[in-house]
Amino acid sequence: MPRPNSVSRAATPKRGDGSGIALVVIASCQLMVVLDITIVNIALPHIQRSLDFSTTGLSWVINAYTLAFGGLLLLGGRTGDILGRRRMFMSGVALFVLASLLGGLAQNSGQLLAARALQGVGGAIASPTALALISTTFREGPARNRAFGVFAAVSAGGGAIGLLAGGMLVEWLDWRWVFFVNVPIGLLILLAAPHWIKESERQPGHFDVTGALTSTLGMVLLVYGFIRAAQEGWRDGLTLASFGVALVVLTLFLLVERRSRQPITPLHMFTDRNRAGTYGMMLSLAAAIFGMFFFLTLFVQNVLGFSPLQAGLAFLPVSAIIAVGATVAAQLLPRFGPKPFMVTGGLLAAAGLGWLTLTDVHSTYAGSILGPVLVLGMGMGMQFVSLTLMALSNVGTRETGAASGLLNATQQVGGSLGLSILVTVFGTVSANEAQRQVADFLSRATPLERVRFQRTGELPPPWAHEVLASGVSAAFILAAVFAAIGAVIALLVIQVRPADLERLKGNGTGPGG
Repeated sequence: MPRPNSVSRAATPKRGDGSGIALVVIASCQLMVVLDITIVNIALPHIQRSLDFSTTGLSWVINAYTLAFGGLLLLGGRTGDILGRRRMFMSGVALFVLASLLGGLAQNSGQLLAARALQGVGGAIASPTALALISTTFREGPARNRAFGVFAAVSAGGGAIGLLAGGMLVEWLDWRWVFFVNVPIGLLILLAAPHWIKESERQPGHFDVTGALTSTLGMVLLVYGFIRAAQEGWRDGLTLASFGVALVVLTLFLLVERRSRQPITPLHMFTDRNRAGTYGMMLSLAAAIFGMFFFLTLFVQNVLGFSPLQAGLAFLPVSAIIAVGATVAAQLLPRFGPKPFMVTGGLLAAAGLGWLTLTDVHSTYAGSILGPVLVLGMGMGMQFVSLTLMALSNVGTRETGAASGLLNATQQVGGSLGLSILVTVFGTVSANEAQRQVADFLSRATPLERVRFQRTGELPPPWAHEVLASGVSAAFILAAVFAAIGAVIALLVIQVRPADLERLKGNGTGPGG
């Protein structure tokens, strides 16, 4: 560890000094940011009817948040390093609360989309600084391991909690409450943060303006390319143009960072074998998990006939088992190191997703869904806590925010990439299955059913369910491959040294302690 000073000692709470409350505050912020990605999904049909969104325009209720959040994560992480992590943490939460209030009060589609983009900006500031605050609040060893376990469980399980919360709010209150609910939570965080979270030392330096501009523009274009590919296909001209320009801008960003004396993203982080492997694993895991939530939500509502609230309840066991997996990994990390949990977690995630490929129109929740998602959730919990800890292990105090931003950015890009690829596979397989089902439908349909089909172009159940189930099953196959890739990376790339185990026990030396 670096030589102690008054700031580092103050930023390392002792037992009983309120660090538990600090963790609750930090984890609450992360939960608020993460669940907002899925809580809005449940409300989309109600938002469309209320604000007269077109079908294509409705997707931007999600995309506006994703673009701003993913595009600004690298910059958001670095701001905490230079301006103070608690200060930027509170600034991000305040902006998120304001945007949530504006979203709930929106009277037209333009107002709601602007509020969603502003939410993304707030989240991009708050999320990486929240993760960095764990490193500066908890000393390396069991206390930090447990804190990372809680943070990882919240990050991985927040999406499932969002589905449940969204179903409850939409069914019992109104769609506007998926935004309003953030206001009291955020205000409590803002009230508690000054009392329970100590400010980090402001690192000397200035913002790499060129790096900030190129990283933000490049990330926005990259995420937009993935979003566009999911909607319009990989051969769409604007999709290809977005990827092409993103490649040029991000290449320029790397050149700028290599020459900058104080880069927004220190490139030497990628020279560490374990950290580079961690980013690759996060990319593959996020690609698998984002798609799982998306397609499983479609399946349980459209094929199994679940209401929004029932769909949310169906995912509740996922959050619980993720917390179990994260807790087990956090407690055993000092003895075995992160690698066994990275490998095992990846294999469990791949097994759960592989099991889900067996779902069809005759599946039931208890018989075909619950078992696979429990296996998947255990693997997710093990992997997320191990990845989070490894990404920030042995990182200097002045670069903790940048490392946090990189991990969050990798997760966001991996999720966008995975979803766009899985949607493409889903669309291709569904189209092929639809041809077979249309022929079977026309051979069995009554004259009235044929007229209705010619007018709407939509197959009725059970033919429509067959099409959806076939596409979802194919998507799960590829998602399982993504999860397996993460396990392979862990097996071949990650190397746990004796010094790493000593740090996990709280006995080692190194930066960031």
